[in-house]
Parts: sequence; structure tokens; C-alpha cells
Amino acid sequence: MDLVVLVDENDCEIGVMEKLRAHQEAQLHRAISVVIFNTDGEMLLQQRAGHKYHSPLLWTNACCTHPSPDEPVAEAALRRLQEEMGLSCSLTYAFNFIYKAELGKGLTEYEFDHVFYGFSNDVPAINEDEVSSYKYVSMANLKNELTNHPDHFTVWFKLIFDKINTMQE
Repeated sequence: MDLVVLVDENDCEIGVMEKLRAHQEAQLHRAISVVIFNTDGEMLLQQRAGHKYHSPLLWTNACCTHPSPDEPVAEAALRRLQEEMGLSCSLTYAFNFIYKAELGKGLTEYEFDHVFYGFSNDVPAINEDEVSSYKYVSMANLKNELTNHPDHFTVWFKLIFDKINTMQE
């Protein structure tokens, strides 16, 4: 059973809950998002696997996860980058934010998301249980894609991209 860490709006732990139930009951829980760039300044995107119970086949950042109870967020970020994309690189904490979004099928994503970034020119070795495809995209092309086809991307990635794009301007 996958458990998530329930938190308050200050990221203080208040309990644990089974992941699917947390999404069904719209409970605020801790999450991790990892953004990877190559030396050309392109961002690594993954297309979520088609069998995911929410947001299947949508494009998103390099990887995401929920830390296990008692797992530090930085360790969870490194673990999941290896598990999903077969990559290992140094990660730097960037920012955090809270978002709440209905995903359909009675599911709500309500997360306190910790965002990390790193740099790698390695070719991903994707875990096909998690990832359908990947690509590197320039920030300009990505901004254009997000403007013209926002429905091709996960809810949280659009928020992360806006924050990163604002930081770079």
C-alpha cells in the first residue's frame, strides 16, 4: 500500500493516508517534483504512462513522487529520478507551493509540492511502468506548447513552469 504524508499548510506532518484515498478525499499531502535541464537549457519532459490512474499520457516535468513516511524530501527526489528516468544528478531545492486541482473520476490533487532542479546531459533510461516517452524542449518552444495545447500537460507542471519562467525573466 502506497502511503502519503498528510501535512498542514506549513508542511507540518499531521498523519499518513493511503495515496488513492488521499486523492479521493482531497487531503493535503506532501509531494516532490523534479525539473531537469541539459546544458543547452532545454527542459526534460516525460509523458506519463497510459495506465496511470490520473493524468495518463500527459506531459510533465522529469519526475514526481510522494515521499514515504520518514523519508526526507531531497532523498525522495533523488530516488524517484532514478526510478522513473534512470538518471542520477545533483539536485537543488528551488521552491514549494500548494495547489488543489480536480482531476476527474472523483480524484483531487491537493499537494504541498517541493520542487527540485538539476542538470544532466545523460540519456534517460525510462521505466515504462511509469513513463511512456520523454523529450527535451527549449523553454521558448515549451511556452508555446503550453499556450497552444495546455490540455497536453499535467496541472502541476503548468504551475511549476509558470514559476520557473517567472524566475528566469
